Amino acid sequence: MKKITIAGGGVLGSQIALLNAYHGMDTTVWLRSPASIDRAKPKFEKAIQEILADIDLAKKHPGFIPSGLVIDGQFDPEIARKKILEAKDKIHFELDLAKAVDGADLVIETVSEAAPDKIEFYKKMAPLLDDKTIVVTNSSTLLPSMFAEASGRPDRYLSLHFANHIWKNNLTEVMVQPRTDPESFEAVIDYAKSIGMDPVAVRKEKSGYLLNSMLVPFLFSAMDLLVTGVSDVDDIDKAWIKGSGAPYGPFRILDSVGLETARNIALMYSQIPDDIAPFHYKDIAKMLGEKIEKGEKFYS
Repeated sequence: MKKITIAGGGVLGSQIALLNAYHGMDTTVWLRSPASIDRAKPKFEKAIQEILADIDLAKKHPGFIPSGLVIDGQFDPEIARKKILEAKDKIHFELDLAKAVDGADLVIETVSEAAPDKIEFYKKMAPLLDDKTIVVTNSSTLLPSMFAEASGRPDRYLSLHFANHIWKNNLTEVMVQPRTDPESFEAVIDYAKSIGMDPVAVRKEKSGYLLNSMLVPFLFSAMDLLVTGVSDVDDIDKAWIKGSGAPYGPFRILDSVGLETARNIALMYSQIPDDIAPFHYKDIAKMLGEKIEKGEKFYS
């Protein structure tokens, strides 16, 4: 795959585009309007500055390597700096969807996390695609089978989920839906490797993929210990760090993930009847809501 189109220029869309251009891909970003381009450009600049800061950090601490910036098994800070600054000028911004997807080997959809919006986008795009084009969604919460039919190519449609700060958190989760052709799946795995990612295979649809399927119960278990008065933030984090050797405890992770995201999940799970719910979701949602209202995190 050499010609890549990213639909959407949000936080992850901008990062994905930059890493594609950095690794030599012909990269196009499709946006809905001139105003969308104006909103996207600061996100690109922010990502570039964060990448440059991590390159500088790697110069001071040779043990730290932004894994997504490694090329041919090597990381040279000066080469990386030069290539990422060049990358921003190699990205094409396009408002015409037909032009944006023309000749694309892969389209990465990063539009808003709302099923109706995604379906509308796919139905508009489907007639414009070349026969060869594979389409993936970066959705973190919606299953690809929801959109396979609307994509117009269910055999060449699947999920490719990136983590935030992909130049250093270079995990990608490649998840099939029931109609995904194995060749398309393998092609996306190979593509992910070609842009410095370290892909993991999710061979059956699962809400939360691999990472969040493990992470969400872990974080809610920690918050449940807090809201039920079993322990406090510092000792819960200490128990995890000292007992497992992990660099961070659950409440540091929650501060990084964002309390609003955690509260939204808690509110969703609050619909589970109390007598069968594994955690005290309502109390957790209330606790998170109070902290959000005060502008607080678990750690200042």
